[in-house]
Amino acid sequence: MTWSTGLLGFVAGLLISVATSPVGVSGAVFLLPVQVSALGVPSPAVTPTNLLYNVVAGPGALLRYWRAGQLGGPLTRLLIVGTVPGVVIGGMIRVFAVPGPRIFRLLIAALLLPLGLWLCRRTVRPAPTRTPRRPSPRATRALALAVGVAGGIYGIGGGSLLGPILVGRGAPVTTVAPAALASTFVTSVVGAATYTLLSLAVAGDVAPDWPLGLSCGIGGLVGGYLGARLQPLLPETALRFLLGTLATGIGTLYAVQILR
Repeated sequence: MTWSTGLLGFVAGLLISVATSPVGVSGAVFLLPVQVSALGVPSPAVTPTNLLYNVVAGPGALLRYWRAGQLGGPLTRLLIVGTVPGVVIGGMIRVFAVPGPRIFRLLIAALLLPLGLWLCRRTVRPAPTRTPRRPSPRATRALALAVGVAGGIYGIGGGSLLGPILVGRGAPVTTVAPAALASTFVTSVVGAATYTLLSLAVAGDVAPDWPLGLSCGIGGLVGGYLGARLQPLLPETALRFLLGTLATGIGTLYAVQILR
């Protein structure tokens, strides 16, 4: 890794994390195309490199949320219980089955693009007041398991999927964001360890790109702390709109990649 590549990775991790950590998104879902297109990380090493980014970047935002008394609680436990086994399953699928990225991009675009637009619309023009039904613990664990598998295969932060769905079902952003980032951090530790072990038994680019993952992660560490500090300054409406905008942007990004 050259110094210019490391600097680009640091800046990318910093800017992405500042924008995404206030709503519980690690930023890895935006970093993935940057690594592939601009930084030249080979497949499947891009997945564990993205997970390594989450491991290094995560403590910045989590520290801030912990100091604010927002970390922990039943939602955090539910998400971790679901995503940890999922990321191990996803890692094994990625190494041994090597699913193509096209189907993944199609699913992400089909899920997040309409969901993000719906969140933005509901934020700007709220529906008539009524008590929303939050997902049950069983449904939350099942959702977390599915997100964990996706994270293990593609190295994305689970918050990019969990956040919009849980907020759309009525959970406040201030509760979802710390829980989603905590589950992303724990599953990324497990996922990076899984890929490191698999690299000992499988030939090819399976292990993380450690220098690049660390440089991106250090940028994300600083940016995550700054982004978490911004959250109390933003009203719930602004946070919901930001989350909807990010979901729409992710869905659009992957839809464009599919068309190309």
